Amino acid sequence: MERPESELIRQSWRVVSRSPLEHGTVLFARLFALEPSLLPLFQYNGRQFSSPEDCLSSPEFLDHIRKVMLVIDAAVTNVEDLSSLEEYLTSLGRKHRAVGVRLSSFSVGSGTVGESLLYMLEKCLGPDFTPATRTAWSRLYGAVVQAMSRGWDGE
Repeated sequence: MERPESELIRQSWRVVSRSPLEHGTVLFARLFALEPSLLPLFQYNGRQFSSPEDCLSSPEFLDHIRKVMLVIDAAVTNVEDLSSLEEYLTSLGRKHRAVGVRLSSFSVGSGTVGESLLYMLEKCLGPDFTPATRTAWSRLYGAVVQAMSRGWDGE
């Protein structure tokens, strides 16, 4: 990515990363609102969640949120050389496919995951979430999903 875009991403992420769990919860609450069919994919010890709120307050799911925020953090850290994360992101795609997540949930432009990420950033940053910042994040997200999508190859 170009330097100005990388800087916008890093600056905005510094704000988000001050309270990753809080902002990650906003992301997943939005995701479940947009795509409720994802909720049953999250089961711990065979326990099915009765509602998004039930899921979002479980210790196991809070761990999942922390992991997702760490993946975003890794992408931000390596924003100028995402190829260094290629293998890791492909493996992450494979793991998501294995638990029944469809690639369409991640697809750029129409996928609920990307929309939820942008929603969370907008809620966190307010007026600082400028069109340029949105574009930079959309490009980063697209590159991450492209690498992850290799984990769905061969379906």
